[in-house]
Amino acid sequence: MRYKLSIILIVLLVILLLACGSGAKSGRGFHMPEGDPEKGKIAFIDLKCYECHAVKGIELPSPSGSAQVMVPLGGETYQIHTYGDLVTSIINPSHRITRSYPKEAVEEDGKSKMLNFNGVMTVQQMIDLVEFLQSHYKFVPPEAVN
Repeated sequence: MRYKLSIILIVLLVILLLACGSGAKSGRGFHMPEGDPEKGKIAFIDLKCYECHAVKGIELPSPSGSAQVMVPLGGETYQIHTYGDLVTSIINPSHRITRSYPKEAVEEDGKSKMLNFNGVMTVQQMIDLVEFLQSHYKFVPPEAVN
């Protein structure tokens, strides 16, 4: 039984890997240059991201109180947050909203209430911001269960 399950999982993984990266809108080949996490923190503050987000272990200015919900970033996670994940979350926050996302941060139509910074943020700010955020996530693999 275990052998059959292993074979099925391997086949599914191969199919998923073959499906990823194909097509004109694929993220394949996308590579961000190295960013500066200190400049990323400055961008985080300049863009007032702290109004709706806290970063685990980082002291930031106090929010003005206008935000309906505070969405935490950073800390221990069972999922690796790649550059692609973080860039997508910033430029298209409605792309994937997890079940654990605060309901107060989601519109009735299921879209994120996060402001759109695409016309405001520079590419360099994005690079540095992603470097800053990624440096504050700590991957903790889930414990094996028998």
